[in-house]
Amino acid sequence: MKIAFFDTKPYDKIWFEPLSEQYGYPIKFFEYKLGPDTSVLAKGYNVVCAFVNDTIDAQTVDTLHQNGVHLLALRCAGYNNVDFKACYKKLHVVRVPGYSPAAVAEHAAALLLSVNRKIHRAYARTRDNNFSISGLMGIDLSGKTAGVIGTGKIGRLFIDICKGFHMDVIAYDPYPLPDSDIQYVSLEELLSLSDVISLHCPLTPDTQHIINEESLSRMKENALIINTSRGGLIKTSALVEALKNKKVGGAGLDVYEEESEYFFEDLSAEIMPDDELSRLLSFPNVVLTSHQGFFTREAMEAIASITMENIHAYDTDESLDNEICYQCGKTGVCPKKEGQKRCF
Repeated sequence: MKIAFFDTKPYDKIWFEPLSEQYGYPIKFFEYKLGPDTSVLAKGYNVVCAFVNDTIDAQTVDTLHQNGVHLLALRCAGYNNVDFKACYKKLHVVRVPGYSPAAVAEHAAALLLSVNRKIHRAYARTRDNNFSISGLMGIDLSGKTAGVIGTGKIGRLFIDICKGFHMDVIAYDPYPLPDSDIQYVSLEELLSLSDVISLHCPLTPDTQHIINEESLSRMKENALIINTSRGGLIKTSALVEALKNKKVGGAGLDVYEEESEYFFEDLSAEIMPDDELSRLLSFPNVVLTSHQGFFTREAMEAIASITMENIHAYDTDESLDNEICYQCGKTGVCPKKEGQKRCF
């Protein structure tokens, strides 16, 4: 098994190179993102390893398939960047469904605390020997209402953190967890009642721009918005207007709608061409981090380990427990539910 590894960063090599030697699977590390123009680089490889901002569209899939790639190993949990219809019966797709949900939940809490208590501004001031606290006032989170959209593993851990702050917590999820102690409400209720709204749902056609002009208008005045899931959950132009008009009290964002060209890269010597991203960065009540919510030692170790286990399972004809495909969630017969090892 030969692996073509795209969108490589130095920390990827630290975790994946030892496992490459352990399993005996040579890895070619490419700094390029995977997409239509770079997929030809995978010729001669059995496996492609991709990340969140790679573009796995129909053209990319066809090129990979024609060049002998059989397995797409995502080293992440999200897969909204994959054209599964194009992959079906061409590429098996595996992912890392859960590496460290605590990492993302804790980062969401860090963003909430930073936005609320203006930690980013205070840090910048004191570095310049400015010890004034004017303009840095926050609110007590204790007794406030946190609205959590999405109650998967990360959402539930964030709920626990909020309860540790003695916040009242309500949640919205189209698929509520049975027999849980979570207080579920409608999306409309959550928007109108919450002092803090945190997004922990996947990006799907149903959740695309779940935060938009209408939903923002339903929110409490000065509510705080936290997003550590996917940038497309928020309509950026609508958020910018809400921040400008002081409808929203602040935002803590680890993701951005058009992040693929910018996040994970050092652009400090360049002029930012994205006007909406520039505008977000200009607001004093916005904390923006570069999709680092997952980035802990424990999470990176788990990501590398599970990714290589997925590849090894494919190589040794074992069951692909972490495989997902075009048919997942659809009605009809699922081959894996009938005891088969793979989706096709």
